[in-house]
Amino acid sequence: MFNVLLVDDEPWVLEGLRTMIDWERFGFQICGEALSAPEALKLMEQWKPELVMTDIHMPVLNGLELIEHSNRTMPLPPKFVILSGYDDFGYAHQAMRQRVAEYLLKPIDDEEIEAVLAKLSHEIQDERDAERSNRKKAGLAVHYLLNRLIREELSPDLAEQASNAMQIQGEPLLQCLLIETGITETGVDWIEWMTDYGPPSLLGCFQDNSGSIGVVLHVEHSTPDEVMETALLLQSALARELEGPVIVALSGTGEGIQAIGKLYRQSAEVRDDKRSQGRSGVFCCQEPRGAERLRGLPCGWMDELLSMIMAGEHASIESCLARIFTAMPDHLLHLRAFQADVADLELKLCRRIAEMNGDPDLFMNRLQRKLGHLSDACHKAPLKNYMRLLAFEAASQLEELSKLNEHNTIYQVIQYVDREYRSRLQLQDLARHFHMNATYLGQLFKKHAGKPFKEYLNDKRIEEAKLLLKRSGMKVSEIALHVGFPNADYFIHKFKLTTGILPSNYKNHVESKQR
Repeated sequence: MFNVLLVDDEPWVLEGLRTMIDWERFGFQICGEALSAPEALKLMEQWKPELVMTDIHMPVLNGLELIEHSNRTMPLPPKFVILSGYDDFGYAHQAMRQRVAEYLLKPIDDEEIEAVLAKLSHEIQDERDAERSNRKKAGLAVHYLLNRLIREELSPDLAEQASNAMQIQGEPLLQCLLIETGITETGVDWIEWMTDYGPPSLLGCFQDNSGSIGVVLHVEHSTPDEVMETALLLQSALARELEGPVIVALSGTGEGIQAIGKLYRQSAEVRDDKRSQGRSGVFCCQEPRGAERLRGLPCGWMDELLSMIMAGEHASIESCLARIFTAMPDHLLHLRAFQADVADLELKLCRRIAEMNGDPDLFMNRLQRKLGHLSDACHKAPLKNYMRLLAFEAASQLEELSKLNEHNTIYQVIQYVDREYRSRLQLQDLARHFHMNATYLGQLFKKHAGKPFKEYLNDKRIEEAKLLLKRSGMKVSEIALHVGFPNADYFIHKFKLTTGILPSNYKNHVESKQR
């Protein structure tokens, strides 16, 4: 049934609408009645009706203002039907602008309003079906991307796709929740079920190779107790629906898309452990003793290594790698955590390459052709080799891009000067515009243009002035201002310094030759 809200400042009108129409016949039920627009807004926020029938003339806010406010503030505003005692084209025109579904005149004709309700019922149902279909398609897309992420297929392109699909910005705190039902064929579409009944913090869900249902939660603003409550509610609901034991395994927390593979492995280990014991309920991941120390120490050094790679300090990169390798653990579980740190470093380097107009996918393909994927480096020696190659290849790539960008930037600066020479250009303003140091820009400009900035600018203006002196009837003072000189005296001084003659003599000489 669809909810309908009735709004009119006359109680007898509300009573008539409530009692004289067979709402259920058209799939509607009255969720509330309001005598004013402010009261209606409160009820709309509470009930989120699919349809609102409202009068125009009411105190405080009229019906059209109510509609305008709802369309502007509500993420999914209802359909509106106006019931008005005024046959005024102005009102009808405003209603059309607010995309009102129908505009009916009082007294209301039974057949007319029934036809409107029948039509709107079909429209609302079609829109709901389309929205459900779109949500299911979006859920399937997220399911596919998450399955790639839990298989450690992380790449900048995949990370960007997953972030967009789950509407993630930055690197929020995430947690993985894995559900084991022990039933292979339940007849339940789990992706659709989770989309409809999952918690508000749900970002996406997936089904792994063993048939368990995975859920990725955004827990940035949730306490551990709130996450546990979410897991308990899901476990209880599924146990009742399936009438059998259900395991819900909770991972630890991690930051951003790159952490999803690690979080899945944590929850999978908890699930496997509890399944082997024949237990059901909600269980949390327990980090191994010393894991915080082993993960935290390299994590700090990884940031230092990242800075050295970006600065192209090859000797410092080597010493930093040696320090990190000394702290590298031997335990497989700890190596996986270390591997996640390397994946995080890899992603940050790829982002930097993209920011500098490089191709991170091409960089990663070249790297992987030499040593394979990071996920293949499950032991200490291959992980060391992978990390060393990543660091030095990235440093070289960033150095090349820096030189290329420097050339491209100064080319853009010269083009800008050639285009804007008539304006009051200053080197400091130019440096601010291109986000560069003014002194450094001056050095680069001279290196690439063959002359200092000021000289280049004046020469450009003089060349344009020559053309105007030849082809136009403009006065010397007009030409001076037109080409960008602050006054005629300064123009005449620079013109004579450059050409050896005064502008007026140049003009007369050209005119005499043309005769």
